[in-house]
Amino acid sequence: MEQQKVWYVTGASQGFGLILVKKLLAAGQKVAGTSRKLDALKSAVGEHENFLPIQSDVADEASVQQSVQQTIQTLGGIDVVVNNAGYGLIGSLEELSDKEVRSNFDVNVFGVLNVIRHVMPHFREKNSGFIFNISSIAGFTGNFPGFGSYCATKFALDGLTESLAAEVKAFGVKVVIVGPGYFRTNFLASTSLAVPANPIDAYKDVRESQAQHQHGINGQQAGDPEKGIDVLIEVSKAENPPLHLFLGPDAYQFAKLKIGALEDDMNTWQELATSTNFN
Repeated sequence: MEQQKVWYVTGASQGFGLILVKKLLAAGQKVAGTSRKLDALKSAVGEHENFLPIQSDVADEASVQQSVQQTIQTLGGIDVVVNNAGYGLIGSLEELSDKEVRSNFDVNVFGVLNVIRHVMPHFREKNSGFIFNISSIAGFTGNFPGFGSYCATKFALDGLTESLAAEVKAFGVKVVIVGPGYFRTNFLASTSLAVPANPIDAYKDVRESQAQHQHGINGQQAGDPEKGIDVLIEVSKAENPPLHLFLGPDAYQFAKLKIGALEDDMNTWQELATSTNFN
């Protein structure tokens, strides 16, 4: 029988987070799920003896600290953290306001840092732990017109997660960056995808990308989120999990294109670019 663990999942009321919570509870695991909207979380998951629903805003550090402490006190500890809360923002970098971009970073980056900051003392004390940071293929390749802010948050998340993995390895903590491609969740719905308050019509590629994502891709994504979450759960059992977990055939395709482009640039410019040492 699989060992019972305590999972702490942010953004648990919808999408990947909700699917994960339901699968974990069905498998006999203990789960603390957080959401800004407690009623929506309770309604989506339902009552379960192993489920602890918590109202928490990842962008509010005090709220995160309280939720981590409540989980440890109520469920006896935390074994696996899934930083899933986040949202998309589409708009050219010129037309997005400072407030719009900073809000995106507050949730997608600083929200993750808030969780890490308050769960790591517990992980260090017990010399074990597992952290999944739900990023995106857009954290590895930024060739998505109109998604500059979102890509920037996910690039930041990938970078800090790589450093985190190196920092916490000595404490027995495993860290995985999850980079999904297009999965059929509500990510492209209005509840999860923000748009600029002041769009600039001149950005035709951005407007076309926005329309395509909102009305063409939304609801037609090839990725099955149930299968995606099954992969994540399987990876959580691995003795040597990957640092980068690209999720979905399209994510692999995008990643390979980026790696190929990097290699082309490096090979083309290597002679000049490496002629920089003192003679």
